[in-house]
Amino acid sequence: MEIIVKTFHQLTTDELYEILKIRCAVFVVEQNCPYQDIDGTDKRALHLFLKDENGDIVSYLRIFEKDENTAQIGRVVTAVRRKGYGTQLLKEAMVQAKQHFGKSRIYLEAQTYALPFYSAQGFVPFGEEFLEDGIPHIRMKFEFQAKA
Repeated sequence: MEIIVKTFHQLTTDELYEILKIRCAVFVVEQNCPYQDIDGTDKRALHLFLKDENGDIVSYLRIFEKDENTAQIGRVVTAVRRKGYGTQLLKEAMVQAKQHFGKSRIYLEAQTYALPFYSAQGFVPFGEEFLEDGIPHIRMKFEFQAKA
């Protein structure tokens, strides 16, 4: 398994195609949720994905700047589940959020069913549950600890 980290302009057309394919397969088809996936954020995001031994993308997410102190993680998707791929990628995303963006906090909007997944990595829910495209979500944050 290999974790790849690229900016939008570093992605090959094949990688971009596979990323959009996995996002569509899960978020639009599997979850029966038509929405505008191509939202303009990809161009300013850092893209992380995990490739298996065949070179297929099995997990993906993107990170982008939310504000001067916060990086946001989004479009977290795993095609092959219950293998730890999402956890591997999320841990690397947390490293990249700190190193690449230099932020003190990470924000994400988790589908409510995935709250235990993010909580296991130190994310804390805040605010009220809300619907996005008809799916229950919860806001979550992770604060990097300041070194003493």
